[in-house]
Amino acid sequence: MKLLVIGGGGREHALVWKLSQSPVVKKIYAAPGNAGMFGMAELVNIPHNRIHDLADFASRQRIDLTVVGPELPLSMGIVELFQKQKLRILGPSQGAAQIEASKAFAKRFMQQHHIPTASFMVFDDPYAAKTFLRSTAYPLVVKTDGLAAGKGAIICEDKEEARVAVERMMVAKEFGTAGERIVIEKFLEGEEVTIMAFTDGKTVVPMLSSQDHKAIFDGGEGPNTGGMGAYAPTHFIDERMMQRVQEDILERTVAALSQEGRAFKGILYAGLMITESGPKVIEFNCRFGDPETQVVLPLLASDLVEIFLSIIEGELDVSNIQWRDKAAACVVLASEGYPGSYEKNRVIAGLHQGKAQDDEVFCFHSGTRWDKTHYVTDGGRVLGLTALGKDISTALARAYQEVDKIKFEGMHYRRDIGYNALSRKRSQSNVASGH
Repeated sequence: MKLLVIGGGGREHALVWKLSQSPVVKKIYAAPGNAGMFGMAELVNIPHNRIHDLADFASRQRIDLTVVGPELPLSMGIVELFQKQKLRILGPSQGAAQIEASKAFAKRFMQQHHIPTASFMVFDDPYAAKTFLRSTAYPLVVKTDGLAAGKGAIICEDKEEARVAVERMMVAKEFGTAGERIVIEKFLEGEEVTIMAFTDGKTVVPMLSSQDHKAIFDGGEGPNTGGMGAYAPTHFIDERMMQRVQEDILERTVAALSQEGRAFKGILYAGLMITESGPKVIEFNCRFGDPETQVVLPLLASDLVEIFLSIIEGELDVSNIQWRDKAAACVVLASEGYPGSYEKNRVIAGLHQGKAQDDEVFCFHSGTRWDKTHYVTDGGRVLGLTALGKDISTALARAYQEVDKIKFEGMHYRRDIGYNALSRKRSQSNVASGH
């Protein structure tokens, strides 16, 4: 088979790496791809938002299966476009992709179909939003309605912080058209977790749970990013909680989308808060997460191509999906200034040491470029160092060992990825030993 992977970040590098292991794959193209994919995929210089050019390329090259990484082409209707040309593609319809493309749509959809989430209000007018802020309870979260690359949510502790957030989104238009409409919702207390699931529109098969670290600085401080690291699996999602998430959230969501004529085939991402009253949805995405993919896919023992084909054919119920009995951790190396403005073209040293040494250490490229002599930085998030281990602590130790091998000017990373998991593990062992 010939495959096309659309996108150019760490998530897409992980997808190319995993898909290349399938015995049925002859060749992989990546559009636009990144420098880390050399040797695994042929790079095609087509941006992910040029969906007609991508369809033409897939048709000319007789691509057997296209896998979409980012959310934007899905929200633009790339799936329908490919299907009209009789091209196989993995991803939800444009209507189903609205569950990520519009937070206002997603919140109203959840309210209508009794899917647990935080209480909320939607505003198109900044004056009305700021009036509401004077009489509501804090803390709360102000979110852009549209796509903002994972950065469109601001936690506000008081009226002044909330007022500034509304100004940034609706008046200053820092997030472009994504902030023309906003959602203001109650802040949820609890443990945050990501559960991605394979679905063919009928059957839903959850993947291993993972935990992303959104804030730029240690301790969850600073603005949100696309994600600064992750680990999997999380120990606080046991079989009983996973069953609850599957029935009350994942299956209910897929069934309700189907009822509305919004067929969802592909990857449903549920960002959840495990509260005292149970799991509640913070956000839905219509594709693999980044960096969650970089820890979940290395733990997948099954053939990813076979899973994707069973989704497209509507036969996921016959798939037997297996997972490795290990843990994985990923630490993201970012450019100085990210998630704001940052410099590019900084030489990356030590990268040859950071490549996969075995099947348990991986260096996934997010924003890199090869300048014919060196790898150089070419994005806000530059690299994701992922390692496996018998448990979370071992995986984290190995991931940070890989981080120590890499250097570039202004390199920034969080030093507390997985800290919550380690502290919970310590407290549990103390309770078990009577301390």
